[in-house]
Amino acid sequence: MGNKNKTISFRVSEDAFEALQDIAEERDISLSAVFRDYVDMLVEHDGQVSVVPESELEDRKRESEEPSFPPTVEVPKSFVREHERLELEAEHLREQLEEHKAYVADLRERLDSDDEVLLLDDLDDDEPYQLR
Repeated sequence: MGNKNKTISFRVSEDAFEALQDIAEERDISLSAVFRDYVDMLVEHDGQVSVVPESELEDRKRESEEPSFPPTVEVPKSFVREHERLELEAEHLREQLEEHKAYVADLRERLDSDDEVLLLDDLDDDEPYQLR
């Protein structure tokens, strides 16, 4: 049937609504995008999401100095794109190398074939030869 979007509506206090609008403005996104992000995160983590103020989140991070596993590192998109570009270039170069190897093998096969190779310097001036 496909993936159809559904609409959810609920009521919040005026203060909560204004706080949500501030969050949306701070992130430079729409208010509905704030809700979509929250719902997506809630679904992704099987309902194990809690909303806490950023100051409390920073306190929690300081308290738990245990490194998370697996360790995570934030990588800029430009690095990822450059890596993908280099992978494509490497694949292209591998293809070219294979073509070159096939060409060299073909030349060696022709050289090793039964046809006689005569060097012009080795020809005797008295004997007539025809080139074909």
